[in-house]
Amino acid sequence: MGKIVLRLDRMMVERKMSLNELAERVGISNVNLSKIKNNKVTAIRFATLAAICEVLDCKAGDILEFQKDE
Repeated sequence: MGKIVLRLDRMMVERKMSLNELAERVGISNVNLSKIKNNKVTAIRFATLAAICEVLDCKAGDILEFQKDE
């Protein structure tokens, strides 16, 4: 079975946005956003994903990526 990988770091670089700025604008802690950014979570709330997408002006598919097992 494959897995979902979060590519938040790539989108933040493209948008030239820091972790602190994004966390503040989304309304979550730096620690929680860092865990999302570094793929240290097993779930993400749709409301959080929607807020991130709104702030970064992107689609969920720009952040979420499916990787097949090799």
